[in-house]
Amino acid sequence: MILHPAVLSLLIGSLLTCFMLLLALVNGVRILVGWDMGSGSERQLALERRTYLVSTILSYVMSFQLISLFLFIFTADRLHSLFSGAMCAAGTLNANGFGYPLLILKVVNFLLAGVWLILNHADTRGFDYPLIRVKYVLLVAIVPLVFLETFFFCSYFLGLHADIITSCCGSLFSPEKEGVASELASLPSGPTEAAFFSVMATTFIAGLYFCRKGKGGYVFSALSFASFLIACASLISFICLYYYELPTHHCPFCILQKEYGFIGYILYITLLGGAVTGLGTGALQFARRKKSLRLVVPTLQKRLATATIVLYLAFTLLVSCRMIFANLTLRG
Repeated sequence: MILHPAVLSLLIGSLLTCFMLLLALVNGVRILVGWDMGSGSERQLALERRTYLVSTILSYVMSFQLISLFLFIFTADRLHSLFSGAMCAAGTLNANGFGYPLLILKVVNFLLAGVWLILNHADTRGFDYPLIRVKYVLLVAIVPLVFLETFFFCSYFLGLHADIITSCCGSLFSPEKEGVASELASLPSGPTEAAFFSVMATTFIAGLYFCRKGKGGYVFSALSFASFLIACASLISFICLYYYELPTHHCPFCILQKEYGFIGYILYITLLGGAVTGLGTGALQFARRKKSLRLVVPTLQKRLATATIVLYLAFTLLVSCRMIFANLTLRG
Protein backbone atom coordinates (compact mmCIF):
# COMPACT_ATOMS: atom_id res chain seq x y z
CA MET A 1 0.00 0.00 0.00
CA ILE A 2 1.18 3.53 -0.81
CA LEU A 3 1.12 5.58 2.41
CA HIS A 4 -0.09 8.86 0.99
CA PRO A 5 -1.95 11.33 3.29
CA ALA A 6 -4.85 11.63 0.83
CA VAL A 7 -5.16 7.85 0.59
CA LEU A 8 -5.17 7.46 4.37
CA SER A 9 -7.78 10.23 4.71
CA LEU A 10 -10.06 8.62 2.15
CA LEU A 11 -9.59 5.21 3.75
CA ILE A 12 -10.48 6.49 7.23
CA GLY A 13 -13.45 8.38 5.78
CA SER A 14 -14.70 5.27 3.97
CA LEU A 15 -14.43 3.10 7.09
CA LEU A 16 -16.24 5.69 9.20
CA THR A 17 -18.91 5.95 6.51
CA CYS A 18 -19.48 2.18 6.66
CA PHE A 19 -19.72 2.26 10.46
CA MET A 20 -22.23 5.12 10.44
CA LEU A 21 -24.24 3.52 7.66
CA LEU A 22 -24.42 0.25 9.57
CA LEU A 23 -25.80 2.06 12.63
CA ALA A 24 -28.24 3.97 10.42
CA LEU A 25 -29.34 0.77 8.68
CA VAL A 26 -30.09 -1.01 11.98
CA ASN A 27 -32.16 1.93 13.18
CA GLY A 28 -33.72 2.37 9.75
CA VAL A 29 -35.00 -1.22 9.71
CA ARG A 30 -36.49 -0.72 13.19
CA ILE A 31 -38.21 2.43 11.97
CA LEU A 32 -39.54 0.67 8.85
CA VAL A 33 -40.95 -2.19 10.92
CA GLY A 34 -42.45 -0.19 13.77
CA TRP A 35 -43.44 3.11 12.14
CA ASP A 36 -47.09 4.12 12.67
CA MET A 37 -47.71 7.84 12.35
CA GLY A 38 -51.29 7.40 13.56
CA SER A 39 -50.10 6.06 16.89
CA GLY A 40 -49.33 8.24 19.90
CA SER A 41 -47.51 5.52 21.78
CA GLU A 42 -44.16 5.99 23.49
CA ARG A 43 -42.61 3.66 20.94
CA GLN A 44 -43.75 5.86 18.05
CA LEU A 45 -42.49 9.00 19.78
CA ALA A 46 -39.13 7.31 20.32
CA LEU A 47 -39.01 6.32 16.65
CA GLU A 48 -39.75 9.91 15.60
CA ARG A 49 -36.87 11.18 17.72
CA ARG A 50 -34.62 8.42 16.36
CA THR A 51 -35.45 9.14 12.74
CA TYR A 52 -34.46 12.78 13.20
CA LEU A 53 -31.07 11.69 14.56
CA VAL A 54 -30.57 9.06 11.84
CA SER A 55 -31.51 11.51 9.08
CA THR A 56 -29.01 14.04 10.40
CA ILE A 57 -26.22 11.44 10.46
CA LEU A 58 -27.12 10.19 6.99
CA SER A 59 -27.11 13.72 5.60
CA TYR A 60 -23.44 14.03 6.54
CA VAL A 61 -22.66 10.53 5.26
CA MET A 62 -24.34 11.11 1.90
CA SER A 63 -22.66 14.49 1.56
CA PHE A 64 -19.31 12.79 2.12
CA GLN A 65 -20.22 10.33 -0.66
CA LEU A 66 -20.63 13.27 -3.03
CA ILE A 67 -17.35 14.89 -2.05
CA SER A 68 -15.36 11.66 -1.89
CA LEU A 69 -15.82 10.97 -5.61
CA PHE A 70 -13.89 14.10 -6.54
CA LEU A 71 -11.35 13.53 -3.76
CA PHE A 72 -10.77 10.03 -5.13
CA ILE A 73 -10.29 11.26 -8.70
CA PHE A 74 -8.01 14.07 -7.49
CA THR A 75 -5.93 11.58 -5.48
CA ALA A 76 -5.70 9.12 -8.38
CA ASP A 77 -4.47 11.92 -10.63
CA ARG A 78 -1.86 13.07 -8.12
CA LEU A 79 -0.52 9.53 -7.63
CA HIS A 80 0.19 8.92 -11.32
CA SER A 81 3.79 10.12 -10.98
CA LEU A 82 4.53 7.13 -8.71
CA PHE A 83 3.88 4.56 -11.43
CA SER A 84 5.94 3.84 -14.50
CA GLY A 85 3.89 4.40 -17.64
CA ALA A 86 1.11 6.46 -16.03
CA MET A 87 0.51 10.01 -17.25
CA CYS A 88 -2.73 10.77 -15.41
CA ALA A 89 -5.43 9.12 -13.31
CA ALA A 90 -6.12 6.69 -16.16
CA GLY A 91 -2.84 4.91 -15.53
CA THR A 92 -3.25 4.99 -11.74
CA LEU A 93 -6.70 3.38 -11.96
CA ASN A 94 -5.29 0.73 -14.26
CA ALA A 95 -2.57 -0.23 -11.76
CA ASN A 96 -4.72 -3.17 -10.64
CA GLY A 97 -8.10 -4.73 -11.41
CA PHE A 98 -10.06 -2.77 -8.78
CA GLY A 99 -9.45 0.78 -10.01
CA TYR A 100 -12.06 1.21 -12.73
CA PRO A 101 -14.78 -0.90 -11.03
CA LEU A 102 -14.26 1.30 -7.96
CA LEU A 103 -14.66 4.47 -10.04
CA ILE A 104 -17.89 3.22 -11.63
CA LEU A 105 -19.26 2.20 -8.24
CA LYS A 106 -18.41 5.60 -6.75
CA VAL A 107 -20.29 7.33 -9.59
CA VAL A 108 -23.35 5.11 -8.98
CA ASN A 109 -23.23 5.83 -5.25
CA PHE A 110 -22.80 9.53 -5.99
CA LEU A 111 -26.07 9.56 -7.91
CA LEU A 112 -27.92 7.49 -5.30
CA ALA A 113 -26.61 9.61 -2.43
CA GLY A 114 -27.72 12.77 -4.22
CA VAL A 115 -31.23 11.39 -4.76
CA TRP A 116 -31.40 10.30 -1.10
CA LEU A 117 -30.50 13.81 0.05
CA ILE A 118 -33.26 15.24 -2.15
CA LEU A 119 -35.83 12.80 -0.77
CA ASN A 120 -34.70 13.52 2.77
CA HIS A 121 -35.00 17.27 2.21
CA ALA A 122 -38.54 16.86 0.91
CA ASP A 123 -39.43 14.53 3.79
CA THR A 124 -38.37 17.12 6.38
CA ARG A 125 -40.74 19.63 4.77
CA GLY A 126 -43.79 17.47 5.58
CA PHE A 127 -45.24 17.48 9.07
CA ASP A 128 -45.96 13.72 9.04
CA TYR A 129 -42.67 12.36 7.59
CA PRO A 130 -44.47 11.32 4.36
CA LEU A 131 -41.38 9.85 2.67
CA ILE A 132 -39.98 8.01 5.67
CA ARG A 133 -40.45 4.53 4.23
CA VAL A 134 -39.23 5.45 0.76
CA LYS A 135 -35.96 6.97 1.92
CA TYR A 136 -35.20 4.07 4.27
CA VAL A 137 -35.95 1.51 1.56
CA LEU A 138 -33.49 3.44 -0.63
CA LEU A 139 -31.02 3.35 2.26
CA VAL A 140 -31.31 -0.46 2.36
CA ALA A 141 -30.33 -0.48 -1.33
CA ILE A 142 -27.46 2.00 -0.88
CA VAL A 143 -25.72 0.38 2.10
CA PRO A 144 -24.57 -2.82 0.31
CA LEU A 145 -23.23 -0.73 -2.57
CA VAL A 146 -21.26 1.52 -0.20
CA PHE A 147 -19.87 -1.54 1.60
CA LEU A 148 -18.86 -3.02 -1.76
CA GLU A 149 -17.26 0.31 -2.68
CA THR A 150 -15.24 0.26 0.55
CA PHE A 151 -14.11 -3.30 -0.17
CA PHE A 152 -12.99 -2.26 -3.66
CA PHE A 153 -11.35 0.83 -2.19
CA CYS A 154 -9.30 -1.16 0.33
CA SER A 155 -8.43 -3.82 -2.26
CA TYR A 156 -7.37 -1.17 -4.76
CA PHE A 157 -5.13 0.91 -2.52
CA LEU A 158 -3.71 -2.04 -0.60
CA GLY A 159 -2.70 -3.51 -3.95
CA LEU A 160 -0.83 -0.40 -5.09
CA HIS A 161 2.97 -0.52 -5.06
CA ALA A 162 5.45 1.97 -6.43
CA ASP A 163 7.14 -0.65 -8.60
CA ILE A 164 4.00 -1.37 -10.63
CA ILE A 165 4.24 -0.71 -14.36
CA THR A 166 0.92 0.43 -15.78
CA SER A 167 -0.40 1.70 -19.12
CA CYS A 168 -0.65 5.29 -20.28
CA CYS A 169 -3.99 6.84 -21.19
CA GLY A 170 -3.07 6.86 -24.86
CA SER A 171 -2.92 3.09 -24.80
CA LEU A 172 -5.98 2.53 -22.61
CA PHE A 173 -8.26 4.78 -24.69
CA SER A 174 -6.97 3.72 -28.07
CA PRO A 175 -9.58 2.67 -30.68
CA GLU A 176 -7.28 -0.18 -31.69
CA LYS A 177 -7.49 -1.96 -28.31
CA GLU A 178 -10.33 -4.11 -26.95
CA GLY A 179 -12.61 -3.09 -24.11
CA VAL A 180 -15.32 -0.58 -23.20
CA ALA A 181 -12.95 2.41 -23.20
CA SER A 182 -11.70 1.52 -26.67
CA GLU A 183 -15.23 1.06 -27.99
CA LEU A 184 -16.22 4.50 -26.71
CA ALA A 185 -13.08 6.03 -28.20
CA SER A 186 -13.87 4.44 -31.55
CA LEU A 187 -17.39 5.88 -31.76
CA PRO A 188 -17.68 8.00 -34.94
CA SER A 189 -17.50 11.67 -34.01
CA GLY A 190 -20.26 12.88 -36.37
CA PRO A 191 -23.13 10.66 -35.15
CA THR A 192 -21.97 10.99 -31.53
CA GLU A 193 -21.99 14.79 -31.76
CA ALA A 194 -25.48 14.67 -33.28
CA ALA A 195 -26.70 12.36 -30.48
CA PHE A 196 -25.15 14.57 -27.79
CA PHE A 197 -26.64 17.86 -28.95
CA SER A 198 -29.99 16.24 -29.79
CA VAL A 199 -30.48 14.67 -26.37
CA MET A 200 -29.36 17.85 -24.62
CA ALA A 201 -31.79 19.96 -26.66
CA THR A 202 -34.60 17.49 -25.96
CA THR A 203 -33.81 17.57 -22.26
CA PHE A 204 -33.88 21.38 -22.23
CA ILE A 205 -37.27 21.41 -23.96
CA ALA A 206 -38.69 18.77 -21.61
CA GLY A 207 -37.34 20.70 -18.61
CA LEU A 208 -38.84 23.99 -19.74
CA TYR A 209 -42.17 22.26 -20.40
CA PHE A 210 -42.11 20.71 -16.94
CA CYS A 211 -41.29 24.02 -15.26
CA ARG A 212 -44.13 25.72 -17.12
CA LYS A 213 -46.83 23.03 -17.00
CA GLY A 214 -45.74 20.84 -14.09
CA LYS A 215 -46.19 17.74 -16.27
CA GLY A 216 -43.80 15.15 -17.67
CA GLY A 217 -41.62 14.76 -14.60
CA TYR A 218 -40.73 11.14 -15.29
CA VAL A 219 -39.96 11.87 -18.95
CA PHE A 220 -37.70 14.76 -18.02
CA SER A 221 -35.93 12.66 -15.40
CA ALA A 222 -35.34 9.82 -17.89
CA LEU A 223 -34.04 12.28 -20.49
CA SER A 224 -31.67 13.87 -17.99
CA PHE A 225 -30.21 10.45 -17.18
CA ALA A 226 -29.92 9.63 -20.88
CA SER A 227 -28.13 12.95 -21.37
CA PHE A 228 -25.70 12.02 -18.61
CA LEU A 229 -24.87 8.66 -20.22
CA ILE A 230 -24.50 10.08 -23.73
CA ALA A 231 -22.41 12.98 -22.44
CA CYS A 232 -20.06 10.53 -20.69
CA ALA A 233 -19.62 8.62 -23.95
CA SER A 234 -19.20 11.90 -25.84
CA LEU A 235 -16.42 13.02 -23.52
CA ILE A 236 -14.33 10.05 -24.61
CA SER A 237 -15.51 10.01 -28.21
CA PHE A 238 -15.01 13.64 -29.25
CA ILE A 239 -15.22 16.30 -26.50
CA CYS A 240 -11.77 15.64 -25.03
CA LEU A 241 -10.24 15.77 -28.49
CA TYR A 242 -11.14 19.44 -28.81
CA TYR A 243 -9.54 20.30 -25.47
CA TYR A 244 -6.33 18.48 -26.35
CA GLU A 245 -6.50 19.55 -30.01
CA LEU A 246 -5.32 16.07 -30.89
CA PRO A 247 -7.46 13.67 -32.95
CA THR A 248 -6.09 10.59 -31.15
CA HIS A 249 -6.13 11.60 -27.46
CA HIS A 250 -9.41 10.32 -25.98
CA CYS A 251 -8.47 10.30 -22.26
CA PRO A 252 -11.18 11.79 -19.99
CA PHE A 253 -8.71 12.36 -17.13
CA CYS A 254 -5.95 14.56 -18.58
CA ILE A 255 -8.42 17.49 -18.71
CA LEU A 256 -8.32 17.43 -14.90
CA GLN A 257 -4.74 18.66 -14.94
CA LYS A 258 -3.30 22.16 -14.68
CA GLU A 259 -2.25 22.28 -18.35
CA TYR A 260 -5.93 22.44 -19.30
CA GLY A 261 -6.98 24.81 -16.54
CA PHE A 262 -8.58 22.03 -14.47
CA ILE A 263 -11.55 22.34 -16.82
CA GLY A 264 -12.36 18.67 -16.29
CA TYR A 265 -13.56 19.34 -12.75
CA ILE A 266 -16.01 21.97 -13.98
CA LEU A 267 -17.28 19.65 -16.71
CA TYR A 268 -17.77 16.74 -14.32
CA ILE A 269 -19.37 18.85 -11.58
CA THR A 270 -21.94 20.29 -13.99
CA LEU A 271 -22.60 16.89 -15.57
CA LEU A 272 -22.94 14.94 -12.31
CA GLY A 273 -24.86 17.76 -10.63
CA GLY A 274 -27.34 17.89 -13.50
CA ALA A 275 -27.81 14.13 -13.36
CA VAL A 276 -28.57 14.20 -9.63
CA THR A 277 -31.09 17.05 -9.84
CA GLY A 278 -32.70 15.49 -12.92
CA LEU A 279 -33.09 12.11 -11.22
CA GLY A 280 -34.32 13.86 -8.08
CA THR A 281 -37.07 15.56 -10.09
CA GLY A 282 -38.43 12.19 -11.16
CA ALA A 283 -37.91 10.61 -7.72
CA LEU A 284 -40.25 13.21 -6.20
CA GLN A 285 -42.99 12.83 -8.79
CA PHE A 286 -44.98 10.29 -6.74
CA ALA A 287 -44.75 12.55 -3.66
CA ARG A 288 -47.16 15.03 -5.28
CA ARG A 289 -49.92 12.74 -4.02
CA LYS A 290 -48.82 13.15 -0.40
CA LYS A 291 -51.19 15.53 1.36
CA SER A 292 -48.51 17.27 3.42
CA LEU A 293 -46.28 17.80 0.36
CA ARG A 294 -48.81 18.95 -2.25
CA LEU A 295 -47.59 22.53 -2.06
CA VAL A 296 -43.95 21.73 -1.34
CA VAL A 297 -43.02 19.15 -3.98
CA PRO A 298 -44.08 21.05 -7.16
CA THR A 299 -41.96 24.03 -6.11
CA LEU A 300 -39.01 21.82 -5.18
CA GLN A 301 -39.29 19.91 -8.45
CA LYS A 302 -39.25 23.11 -10.48
CA ARG A 303 -36.11 24.23 -8.66
CA LEU A 304 -34.45 20.89 -9.34
CA ALA A 305 -35.49 20.94 -13.00
CA THR A 306 -34.18 24.49 -13.33
CA ALA A 307 -30.88 23.43 -11.75
CA THR A 308 -30.63 20.56 -14.24
CA ILE A 309 -31.23 22.89 -17.17
CA VAL A 310 -28.67 25.42 -15.91
CA LEU A 311 -25.99 22.80 -15.19
CA TYR A 312 -26.47 20.93 -18.47
CA LEU A 313 -26.59 24.22 -20.35
CA ALA A 314 -23.29 25.25 -18.75
CA PHE A 315 -21.77 21.90 -19.77
CA THR A 316 -23.06 22.22 -23.33
CA LEU A 317 -21.86 25.82 -23.68
CA LEU A 318 -18.38 24.91 -22.42
CA VAL A 319 -18.21 22.08 -24.94
CA SER A 320 -19.63 24.18 -27.79
CA CYS A 321 -17.28 27.10 -27.22
CA ARG A 322 -14.30 24.76 -27.18
CA MET A 323 -15.44 23.09 -30.39
CA ILE A 324 -15.82 26.46 -32.08
CA PHE A 325 -12.49 27.96 -31.04
CA ALA A 326 -10.23 24.88 -30.95
CA ASN A 327 -7.67 24.43 -33.70
CA LEU A 328 -9.11 21.05 -34.61
CA THR A 329 -11.63 19.79 -37.13
CA LEU A 330 -12.98 16.26 -36.82
CA ARG A 331 -14.38 14.19 -39.66
CA GLY A 332 -16.51 11.08 -39.37
